Amino acid sequence: MTDLPSLPALTDKICGRANVLARVAQLPRPLVFTNGVFDVLHRGHVMYLAQARALGASLLVALNTDASARRLGKGPDRPLNNEADRAFVMAALASTSLVTWFEEDTPLELIAEIKPDILVKGGDYDMRKLAETRVVESYGGRALALPFADGYSTTALVRKIRQG
Repeated sequence: MTDLPSLPALTDKICGRANVLARVAQLPRPLVFTNGVFDVLHRGHVMYLAQARALGASLLVALNTDASARRLGKGPDRPLNNEADRAFVMAALASTSLVTWFEEDTPLELIAEIKPDILVKGGDYDMRKLAETRVVESYGGRALALPFADGYSTTALVRKIRQG
């Protein structure tokens, strides 16, 4: 029987909001920041996160807490996976350097605190309209949208599963 890998390597990539500044200070720069619910991880998410990570030396993923995710209006039973489980799955990805949460509707306060070098969002966002873009650009950072991989969405996947 072979030894199983230990889990600390995964859980070490998960950081509560109170410690995020200290942990970010230890990450190589440039730091890429993205955020989302990432409820049911699918190929589109993985491709997006790999592309985001390729833009810098580190990738910080900020997850909506369960309460924040529910306020997005994706349905009363969403997220399907709780915030701790979503963080654990996110930490398992090679592209992810650090995972944290935000309780607010947007990660604006977190971005202002961390000051990532690059803010990345999905292709459905108009970056010029986001307050987050203005904050990142105010200190010389960049904000960009990455194109979505067509045909992949958690909402569509949940719909497909429910229809059988």
